[in-house]
Amino acid sequence: MASTLTKQKGALRKAMRATLANLTSDEIQAQSRQITRTLLALPEFQQSKNVSCFLSMPAGEVDTSAVVSAVFDAGKTLYVPKMLDKDRGIMDFLQIFGEDDLRTLPSGQWGIREPDELVKGKRRPSALSGSAEPLDLIVMPGMAFDQSLSRLGYGKGFYDRFLSSYAAALHGRQQARPRLVALALREQILEAGEVPVGEADWKVDVIIGPDGIVS
Repeated sequence: MASTLTKQKGALRKAMRATLANLTSDEIQAQSRQITRTLLALPEFQQSKNVSCFLSMPAGEVDTSAVVSAVFDAGKTLYVPKMLDKDRGIMDFLQIFGEDDLRTLPSGQWGIREPDELVKGKRRPSALSGSAEPLDLIVMPGMAFDQSLSRLGYGKGFYDRFLSSYAAALHGRQQARPRLVALALREQILEAGEVPVGEADWKVDVIIGPDGIVS
């Protein structure tokens, strides 16, 4: 029997999918350009050295291609999500070594490009393993957000599980956790309290939409 929270989340995901399906590619690109400009001007982005950013789906969410290019252009180190166990919702963030490396990434689930764990025969540095420097900033996707900084993911719990594991690892190493910045289309940002959340659901620190910042 699904819990009330699970039903509420499912209903909001269904409604949001329908809303996003009605957006044209041109509308999404126009909003993405505004969102990218705001993110690149954010002090948290400008001061960061190690940045994780999601590689966007082909449709239905903010296009992050310009963000990723800006990370490389600024001489920052880029990490992107890698699903390790789809059934259990476990992922890590692996380092990408420039635009050429990025172009060779194969498409995974939902048409999202994902790195292999090895590059040129060597294991990629990863966030969870401690083989990488601590992340300063995680740029996150989501299905819906609200003005109280709550986030509704896509239903598998990948980010919530990663953040819990990563925060515990950083705490053990006496390192600060990264800032969590969500990118959202206008239609994905709801009024405070409209996103149903449970105890395991992480809030973000900042939401960037085409009309500005929620923090």
